[in-house]
Amino acid sequence: MALLDTNVLYPARLRDLLIRLGIAGLYRARWSDQILDECFDNLLDDRPDLTKAQLARTRRLMTAALPDATVTGYQKRIKNYDLPDADDRHVLAAAVTARASHLVTDNLDDFPDKKIPEGLCVVSPDSFVAALAYGDLERVVQVIEVQAASLANPPMTTSQLLDGLAEVGMVESTALLRTEVN
Repeated sequence: MALLDTNVLYPARLRDLLIRLGIAGLYRARWSDQILDECFDNLLDDRPDLTKAQLARTRRLMTAALPDATVTGYQKRIKNYDLPDADDRHVLAAAVTARASHLVTDNLDDFPDKKIPEGLCVVSPDSFVAALAYGDLERVVQVIEVQAASLANPPMTTSQLLDGLAEVGMVESTALLRTEVN
């Protein structure tokens, strides 16, 4: 089980990949409404080409695809954690409440090992997806090929999708996946 931080849900291709990997049963994805609020508020602020309605649709599709992903009841734990960025305490509280084994984030420095409860591993999305691929390369390749085939605006080959994922920091995992894609 892995809690996904705001910053790994922000890039569309990465968000889509993580959700598809969850749907495929390669892991159990978790997030909170607060994480989704941050993600979609940031997208709305940063991307004037996106509308509130488009982002609301994306959020509905995410929660419909993974209906048990939303963590609740974590708020009472927030005060228990001391992190370099106090705004990240809700993420750690949600991960602990969900009993996640992994917290997937691009902000590794904001979650120092000495502040993380035993049994929770903080990892980058690249390391996380690479670990999933090392565990079941064939299924992860199938997921990425289906994702590429579903892209229509603009259409992309699997190689182009991997290029886009590498651009958002997915270097190790995309190198591994390239060894197997058609």
